[in-house]
Amino acid sequence: MTDALNWKPATAPTAAPIEGRFIRLEKLDPARHGDDLWDVLQGPDADPVLWDYLPYGPFPERGAFDRWLQGNAASPDPLFFTVIDRPTGQAQGILSLMSIVPDHGRIEIGHIAFGAAMQRTPKGTEAVYLLGKRAFELGNRRLEWKCNNANARSKRAAERFGFVYEGVFRKHLVVKDHNRDTAWYSITDDEWPQVAAGFERWLSADNQRPEGQARTLAACRNG
Repeated sequence: MTDALNWKPATAPTAAPIEGRFIRLEKLDPARHGDDLWDVLQGPDADPVLWDYLPYGPFPERGAFDRWLQGNAASPDPLFFTVIDRPTGQAQGILSLMSIVPDHGRIEIGHIAFGAAMQRTPKGTEAVYLLGKRAFELGNRRLEWKCNNANARSKRAAERFGFVYEGVFRKHLVVKDHNRDTAWYSITDDEWPQVAAGFERWLSADNQRPEGQARTLAACRNG
C-alpha cells in the first residue's frame, strides 16, 4: 500500500508498444490501422450494439470515421492504442488511457471499441490487463473504469476484470441527447498484485482452448 508521506507523482504514459501473448498494443495510426478498423468496427460483421453507449458513432461514411480516428490519434489524453491480433496482424479494436493525473496517481481505461473478432476470446481481456499493468508500472495509485449505468455489458466486464464498484454519479453527463448516470469502478495499487495474478491465471496457456476461447469464465480477480 502506498504511504502518502513518501508519495511521488506517477510518470505520464507514452504510447510505446506493449507486447502480449495474443495481441500487441500500438499507438493508434489511422494510416496503418484505418482500413482494418473501418472493417471491424463499421463493416457488415461489426457488433450491432458497439456504439450504443459511446458518445460518438456509428459513422455514416468513411470520411467521418477517418476524421474521428485522426482526432483520437492526435490526442495525448485520451491516449489511444490499437489492438493488433498477433497471428494475423489485423487491427481489431481500440482503447485508451485517459483522465491522466500523474500528480495524484490517477488514470483510467476507457473509450473501448472492440471488434466482433475480439469478443469471446482472450484478446479483450489481455488488452485491459496490459494497460492496467502499464498504469501501475508508471506509479499510479488508482486505475478507474467508468461507464453508463445502463450499460450492463460494460459493468459485467468491470466486475470480471476485478474493478471494485464505487457508486453512481447521477445525471453526470448528457450523451447523444440522453441523460447518463455514470457507474464508477476502480482498482488501487495495493489491490493490483492480486488482481494481476487473476488475470495471468485466466490468460495462461492452461486456461485456453485450441479454438481460442478460455476454458473458464471465472472473474480475473483472484477467481
